[in-house]
Amino acid sequence: MHDDLHAWWLPLAAAADLAPGRCLKAQHFEEALALWQGGADGPSAFDDRCPHRGASLSMGRVQDGVLECPYHGWRFAADGRCVKVPAVPEFQPPAAHAARTWQVLQRHGLLWVAGQAASDVEPFAPPPLDELPRKRVLCGPFDVATSAPRVVENFLDTAHFGFVHEGWLGARDHVDVPEYRVQADALGRPGVPLYRAWQPQASSAATGGAWVDYRYQVLSPLSALLQKRASAGDTDEAYVLWTSPTGRESCRAWFTIATSDEGADDATLRAFQQTIFAQDQPVLESQRPRELPLSGGEVHSAADRFSAAYRRWLRDIGFGHGCC
Repeated sequence: MHDDLHAWWLPLAAAADLAPGRCLKAQHFEEALALWQGGADGPSAFDDRCPHRGASLSMGRVQDGVLECPYHGWRFAADGRCVKVPAVPEFQPPAAHAARTWQVLQRHGLLWVAGQAASDVEPFAPPPLDELPRKRVLCGPFDVATSAPRVVENFLDTAHFGFVHEGWLGARDHVDVPEYRVQADALGRPGVPLYRAWQPQASSAATGGAWVDYRYQVLSPLSALLQKRASAGDTDEAYVLWTSPTGRESCRAWFTIATSDEGADDATLRAFQQTIFAQDQPVLESQRPRELPLSGGEVHSAADRFSAAYRRWLRDIGFGHGCC
């Protein structure tokens, strides 16, 4: 089950992008989906393929609480049932005429989609993260030409700060990685309870450098959490990475920023994250292979113990998507 992406809830779109009456095309790994919302019942997700002649349902119209196929006007209710065939008005469509449906969940400002048999508990479903600061800002999406596990591993890596994020998250006179401990949580997911780093700009609102206490936690094969507090201040911040594979060597990513600074400007927070990821992206897309090697092919140092633990965990649970 761990290697079946239908069992995992994947973020496919920002919830704000799907107002009632709208339909969006989305990608769940290599499967095209139509996300739509007919009314108060919330969003629905179908295969982006009409069961009649295979037309793209995401090109259709949403009206009167149903989705209308753009080709022959077949109409589908939120549960996938075909409720009308306009060319044969008296026809009562049987169950075989239904669109294939997916589960949809709204959390962290995103629409999450999974197969009908998917689990609704961690690590398959997105965690509630109630312990994070209340103010939250969604950043993205970022389309990346590399595998989702490569993006997650980069998020867990601190040794690149002084080179890729020089002047922002790191400095060349502070590139040494201190001793730190990797610890598994109750679900076996690796994390780092405490990591101390020097940062020239510790947060989006920082005006100078500070020592920062980090806490990392892998949330799923495709997501991770970073919490941090600067020693010189009392602002708590958290960054959550969510990735969704669009292929074995491509993905889409979002970041949720949570901060205890209720007055923080949303645009400033987003601009900070966009700057940081713009520094990461070209390096990520240069890595070969694009899939994350789990069985050799790359060497390690002591500074890589966290990313090595992430790779071991993926291998141990049998998760292979985006890995080699």
